[in-house]
Amino acid sequence: MMFGYGSGWPFWETALMRAGTIVFCGLLVWAVFALVNATRKPLRDRDPQVGAARILDERLARGEIDADEYRRLRDLIDSDRSDIPAGAGGGG
Repeated sequence: MMFGYGSGWPFWETALMRAGTIVFCGLLVWAVFALVNATRKPLRDRDPQVGAARILDERLARGEIDADEYRRLRDLIDSDRSDIPAGAGGGG
């Protein structure tokens, strides 16, 4: 059997092929974007205390804690930082 002989492909086949191409290109762009973002880690993920200070700053800005609580927690973070010698690794 020869479907569509002489008249080209039916409209639904062409539309399905174009839709599939658009979906494939979209997935390809998304995959490249995801790979690029996965390789770029923020600084706070590398240093937990920098992340803790940033979270503390955000909590103060949102009004979740007051200035006294902020100072107390910031001093606690800074004292933890001074307990670790410079260049000391966590590996054992």
